[in-house]
Amino acid sequence: MQPLSLSLRQNLMKNLLLRENREVLAQLAGSRVLLGFDFDGTLAPIVEDRECASMRTRTAELLGRLCRLYPCAVISGRSKSDVEGRLGTAELKYVVGNHGLEPGSGLLEFEREVAEAYVLLKEALAQCAGVDIENKRYTLALHYRRSRQKRQARQAIDRAVGALPSPMRSVLGKMVVNLVPERAPNKGTALLELRAMAGADTALYVGDDVTDEDVFELDQPGRLLSLRVGESQASSAGYFLRDQRAIDDLLQTLILLRSNAAG
Repeated sequence: MQPLSLSLRQNLMKNLLLRENREVLAQLAGSRVLLGFDFDGTLAPIVEDRECASMRTRTAELLGRLCRLYPCAVISGRSKSDVEGRLGTAELKYVVGNHGLEPGSGLLEFEREVAEAYVLLKEALAQCAGVDIENKRYTLALHYRRSRQKRQARQAIDRAVGALPSPMRSVLGKMVVNLVPERAPNKGTALLELRAMAGADTALYVGDDVTDEDVFELDQPGRLLSLRVGESQASSAGYFLRDQRAIDDLLQTLILLRSNAAG
């Protein structure tokens, strides 16, 4: 099958679930498409305690049905084992962790870099109340959501990161600074590899945060539909969902369109 004829990148973000955009989803449902999703803020609501993050029962049920109709992937900032434990019984074709690098090559080197940075950052930020360093083996996440002085906490994090002997890529998130080894692949790299592995002509990717911009910024008209949870003029995504709860409407629509096409 040829790539979708309709250009999927737009200059201004559009609400994908509006009636006038249904043809875009219909084309996807009728094509060889890989569906990709972030987890936190996309499949699952953002919560105060990251350990409590989970999909709503309805979302989990819809995701399971979706995976029986399409090849689906989750590409998360969480470690692969962490996010796998939050996906319920859905039979995902691919699960990728640590912002696109797990599984992959070079993991031993990334692990060494992260271990060294973790020790140095833990010492540098020991007196910074409310800052929590999450060691995900191949990447780090410096959370400051619980800090009462968020501006000062963020400044302290930036200073500590800037003093690291080995440069690391900083990717900002929602009250978190993600640190990734400089040479590591990102979510965009991962999605392109998964699309090829799946033998898909095109892909849909849904995300909500700055780390997802690595996918949204890919220039692939007709081969990638980029969808952000929440409208943002600063994003490179072509389309948006109103809020995280709208993910259920998206999943339901994709299920109905593919089921109708098969019938």
